[in-house]
Amino acid sequence: MDWMAWTWPTAIFFMVIASLLITFTILAIKFPETPRTGILRIETTRGDRLFITLLGSAFINLAWLGLVGANQPYALIVCLIYAAAVFRWV
Repeated sequence: MDWMAWTWPTAIFFMVIASLLITFTILAIKFPETPRTGILRIETTRGDRLFITLLGSAFINLAWLGLVGANQPYALIVCLIYAAAVFRWV
């Protein structure tokens, strides 16, 4: 795996994504959910909202990197606020 230039931040990123997927799978099995309709006027489940959150967070981080620069930890704060909003209202 040396050819991929794995670093600890990269490994942690993929471990967090994997743990989120495992957690949401366990939640779906233990606590089945009926889809709900939010401000987007489409039916979404927990998994849908997770996908929307991850996709939006990627765009937030890319925009932050392009507009602000290297202060990425502050982008994490914006992403957490965005995630809370998605899981609350979408």
